[in-house]
Amino acid sequence: MRVLHVITGLGTGGAEQQLRLLLRHLPAACDVVTLTNPGAVARQLTAEGFRVTHLGMSGNRDLTALPRLAKLIRAGRYDVVHTHLYRACLYGRIAARLAGVRAVVATEHSLGESQMEGRPLTRGVRALYLAGERLGRVTVAVSPAVAARLHQWGVPRRRIHVVSNGIDADRFRYDARARAATRRLLDLPDDAFVVGGVGRLVPGKRFDVLLRAVAQLPHEVRLLLVGAGPEEDELRALARRLRLGDRVRFAGEVCHDRGEAATGTGDDQDEGTAQEDPPGSAPPGPAAPDLPSLLSAMDVLASPSPEEAFGLALVEGLASGLPVFYTDCPAIEALPAQERGPAVPCASDPDAFARSLYALLTDGVPPRETAAVAHHYSVTRSATRLMHVYERLLTPHT
Repeated sequence: MRVLHVITGLGTGGAEQQLRLLLRHLPAACDVVTLTNPGAVARQLTAEGFRVTHLGMSGNRDLTALPRLAKLIRAGRYDVVHTHLYRACLYGRIAARLAGVRAVVATEHSLGESQMEGRPLTRGVRALYLAGERLGRVTVAVSPAVAARLHQWGVPRRRIHVVSNGIDADRFRYDARARAATRRLLDLPDDAFVVGGVGRLVPGKRFDVLLRAVAQLPHEVRLLLVGAGPEEDELRALARRLRLGDRVRFAGEVCHDRGEAATGTGDDQDEGTAQEDPPGSAPPGPAAPDLPSLLSAMDVLASPSPEEAFGLALVEGLASGLPVFYTDCPAIEALPAQERGPAVPCASDPDAFARSLYALLTDGVPPRETAAVAHHYSVTRSATRLMHVYERLLTPHT
């Protein structure tokens, strides 16, 4: 089976990393097309032997991308075209139909109640999405919550398949040596109580809540934010106004795998543009810690985001043995209470997070053990389910 994955960009983001991880486990011949930004994940995929083509799309209205993408699909003789993220889903579905491929799958990675991919949902966005959705055969939802939202929009249930995001839990297993080394690298005291936040630095993630919560806690509490995005300057300014001083670290974007160099290339950074690292950032290059090491350096992972499609970072935190405080996490909420591990819901409010964090600080952090929820979301299981979707599409009369 030949499968072409079409994605909007390949910077370091959750959907991009999830695609990379799935490709390692899919028993199919897979190629990748990125419409824009052949960033960190594109380089990683190429190094792993996957063919990655940059379409060079200049913007949302670059209609010249359609015939070029259709030509590429025809030349590759692909059995399935699988699209990821809003722009790629729209253009990829149309191009696949132009190329004569009817087995078209789209994964909806980040549909919230009021936003998609960190941007507000408007009537126009919704209408265009639904128009494009009808050109495909199946829409994959990464959680039951996303499936429900799609159906509320008007997508028929028979066209929606839930294939949860997956992780390789062993990659995130707690590592005491990585914890010590990462804390030294980031100038975090060994005895500090480190609160972590992982995700794109965008308003919807509400990392300002964590800054305001930490400002209420004793000086021994530090905050480690992992990710990059357009809100970084505003968050740094807020940290200064709250007089947090050296209590906050901005680690920037990082790779997901131990043993790889962090690239520091993000969705909003132009390729080849050198930027000076601001104070409090992790150093660039091979010395920069990866995500498993940063999770090992934390004592708790907190997510005040009120609107998530899945909550992958929290599952990765649970794989590292961290207690997690969260406002919204479909991945956790889809499981019975007894299977959720050390995960505690918390209102997206500085006072609520401060109270929960202070209680954990005074009670003491429990021993680090990988939570069962991390194994529930195994990437091998996700890859198997996705292959079943492909096979059904290619079976006559389905």
